[in-house]
Amino acid sequence: MKRIGWQSLVLIIILSAFGRPTPVVEAAPALPMPGTIIIQSNLEVVVASGVIAPARVSELGFVISALVRDIPVAEGESVQAGQTLMVLNTPDLEYAVIAAEEDYNARALAAELQRAERVKYVNPNTGKVRWYAIPREVYLKALAIADQSKAVWDSAAANLAQSTLSAPFDGAVVDVSVRPGETVQANQTVLVLADLNHLQITTTDLSERDIVRVKIGQSVNVYIEALDVTVTGKVIRISPISNIVGGDIVFPVTIELNEQPDGLLWGMTAEVEIQTK
Repeated sequence: MKRIGWQSLVLIIILSAFGRPTPVVEAAPALPMPGTIIIQSNLEVVVASGVIAPARVSELGFVISALVRDIPVAEGESVQAGQTLMVLNTPDLEYAVIAAEEDYNARALAAELQRAERVKYVNPNTGKVRWYAIPREVYLKALAIADQSKAVWDSAAANLAQSTLSAPFDGAVVDVSVRPGETVQANQTVLVLADLNHLQITTTDLSERDIVRVKIGQSVNVYIEALDVTVTGKVIRISPISNIVGGDIVFPVTIELNEQPDGLLWGMTAEVEIQTK
């Protein structure tokens, strides 16, 4: 047998390498891009991105300026509608209410004394008793003065009520930006209240080309990546005005969840599939 030279051996190895079939790697299926219209079992679906947000959020403040006296709630605490959230130190307003109340009580009593049709008079010298008729106009005038005093009292009480911040709805305190002893200005946001028990989805990239296919009441599948769960919902609102995102015109669409999954938090992102047909 002839010995094979090293040049021939190298040539054989090269030819063998080129002759082998190249393995085929299958690409992973691409996820639908936001705004994509896809067909699923004869259903037309519009895909969009969204963000989780409370159904109700209120940035609360006062209409007057004063020092903060008390904050009986803390961040993260659940509160009921009407519950006191913050109180200002307003001794002048408190005094005005007390003074107005006392003035009304005095004038109301005076009016009541004038209500009788006649009054008894005893002569201190002779001891004789005489009765004098009282015109009804006297009573009506006294009553009108008492009513004016009551209006002043009501106004003072309304001014004092402006020093107390109450919860407008059931929710959770998510932010408190002041502390007792600090001065707050009129219309300054001092506390944020949100309804975290009713979170919903707002789309962020639904274009003007696709919004015409979306209607109130359409069913929606929502995939929440952070929780790796898919839940269902429906379209409850379509914004009548657009936003501009990255140069594109988009219309926010609000989606109400049929069931809120455990662990869902304000600010999480989601992918939604709106069934338009």
